[in-house]
Amino acid sequence: MLEKRTETGRVQTLSRLEGKKIILAGQRKIEEQVKIIENLGGTALPLPAQGTVFLDDEGLEEKIKAMAVAPPDWLILTTGMGTEALWNKAKSLGLEKEWTDSLSRTDIGVRGYKTMQMVKKLGLNAAARDDDGSNEGLLRELAAFSFSGKKVALQLHGEQAPKLVSWFRGENAEVMEIQPYLHIPPEEAVLEKLAEEISEQNVDAVSFTSTPQGRFLMQYAREKGLEEKIIKAFSEGVTALAVGKVTAQSLKEEGIERVIFPENERMGSALMTLARYFDEKRG
Repeated sequence: MLEKRTETGRVQTLSRLEGKKIILAGQRKIEEQVKIIENLGGTALPLPAQGTVFLDDEGLEEKIKAMAVAPPDWLILTTGMGTEALWNKAKSLGLEKEWTDSLSRTDIGVRGYKTMQMVKKLGLNAAARDDDGSNEGLLRELAAFSFSGKKVALQLHGEQAPKLVSWFRGENAEVMEIQPYLHIPPEEAVLEKLAEEISEQNVDAVSFTSTPQGRFLMQYAREKGLEEKIIKAFSEGVTALAVGKVTAQSLKEEGIERVIFPENERMGSALMTLARYFDEKRG
């Protein structure tokens, strides 16, 4: 809480997000984020800028079955949600024991703390894990290993990962891409509302929790001729909040230069970072 002395000399207590309106562009743990913002005195406006579709095709089933029988030399897991989706698919096929047993004989590369949590939950260990939550960090760690002639199963994180695939193939590895889910743009009405709130500077901040959200927003903005206006808004009255450095970097690549983010990639930590940021601006 903050204290502010009014013109009459009375001390007024302010909540840390008092009077602030925050757009939530993520789709996960919405209720939890809304509660944090409201507890800090702010107002939350959920406008998910990303949809997620879990795939349930024969190709995915065949890959799960193949891994249960003959595990790859390496399994690269890039998200906790994707790891859990693979586990759920194996379970739905009645192969959960065979799948986890086979992976105990596989070297596992892990990106992100949420992924590592899921790996531990399955009773598995990581041979390598990223040092900063990014694909680049994971590749830095994997560079210590030889992949020549190895079979690598790569779990994609909602979209294609050409840099990862190219790196493994450059190391003479055989790559099997596994895509348990896809990130898709939301309905146009949601993007329209999101773009309007930002471009008119009707909100104080936008919280982004994954890289596709900013990409879908700016793709829509370019199509509607709003790119310059939205970038201007983010440089002036609207603060871009990212859950971590990877999401922050993706926003900067879209032209949004002023981005704040926490050291620890957590939604709660990000919102507290935003509260401290506004505290400092209040002086």
